[in-house]
Amino acid sequence: MPVALPLSIAAVLHGANDLRIEQRTAWPPRAGEAQVAVLTTGLCGSDLHYFRHGRNGDFALREPLVLGHEAAGVVTAVGEGVTHITVGQRVAIEAGVMCRACAHCLGGRYNLCTRLRFASSAKTFPHLDGTLQTRMNHPAHVLHPLPENCNSDRAALAEPLSVVLHAIRRASLQPGQSVLVLGTGSIGILACSLARMLGASRIAAADINRARLDWALAHGVADDIYHVPSVHSRPTDSLKTKGNPADEGIRRSKDNATEALSNCGMLDGFDIVMECTGVESSAQMGIFCVRTGGKLMLVGMGTPTMSLPISAAALREVDILGTFRYANTYPSALAMLASGHLRGVDHLITHRFPLDRAADAFQLLQNGVDEKGNIVLKVVVEPPPSVSL
Repeated sequence: MPVALPLSIAAVLHGANDLRIEQRTAWPPRAGEAQVAVLTTGLCGSDLHYFRHGRNGDFALREPLVLGHEAAGVVTAVGEGVTHITVGQRVAIEAGVMCRACAHCLGGRYNLCTRLRFASSAKTFPHLDGTLQTRMNHPAHVLHPLPENCNSDRAALAEPLSVVLHAIRRASLQPGQSVLVLGTGSIGILACSLARMLGASRIAAADINRARLDWALAHGVADDIYHVPSVHSRPTDSLKTKGNPADEGIRRSKDNATEALSNCGMLDGFDIVMECTGVESSAQMGIFCVRTGGKLMLVGMGTPTMSLPISAAALREVDILGTFRYANTYPSALAMLASGHLRGVDHLITHRFPLDRAADAFQLLQNGVDEKGNIVLKVVVEPPPSVSL
């Protein structure tokens, strides 16, 4: 008698603003894979770009794609050869699947693997589906068992925390150093919280969004905040605007940096600046906010080509370091989340939606505030109530 296979419900993106709820057969996992019932998926800015535009930068949809890559769930089946996880075990899902054979992988920097496939990304074809589905098969070697005191909400934050942890490792943050975080979305807030946990002596945050700054201050993740003025709110000197517009933008960023350092009482600058927006003016401001001999970490991904005051960095030996995703971070990130020592983390998730309302979740993320005017930070999607896992 044929065996009836379970069904999976998925939110499938077919094009810009075309997200469809579909039923799919949940096929048994192949050798080396495990099947996971996805319990929580956090929505990311890259997911929103795909939802709104059908692409994220240069990576455009070439076939229907399931979004989502910040997720946790419970194992429902394991394939041949899988021994480190068992059915019923709770796991965090690391979305990147590396080749494990190239020089980058063998050297421990698998995030740079040129053959890496990332769930929910259209970079590779065929695309690798993400986690906005009730069941998915995924290579078991990138499924990470959850420690005690780490529920699925916390575990879903292991992905954005991994981005931050990788960046802070590259910055070689030492206890007692000062940190400025530019941008207080979920990545920026986690950067503040992790810097505090690792012993930073002074943590400041800057953003154009006052409500997010107030949140960071209220939850104790930042010691100081600076509200970056909008382009049109700072008066300009007409004599200084007759030249290159790029030069005027840099001058404005330098003025913002000077004011921020003065407000924070850090006239010599910060040891490490974490730029978490990907916006040109923010990266410019970051160079001026770093102390002589300090480090600017480019964490945010946004403007692909920027005009930067390189001499202001080079003449002061400011190191500008890029960072891309993460490698070998999940066990540490999960342990940190389970420890309860990351401030504000349990308040970071502000809104929840069932999977069949995923489009509404994306719309709220885009709006930035809900119908009551409440701030939107991390939006998570969960299985619909009708689904039995």
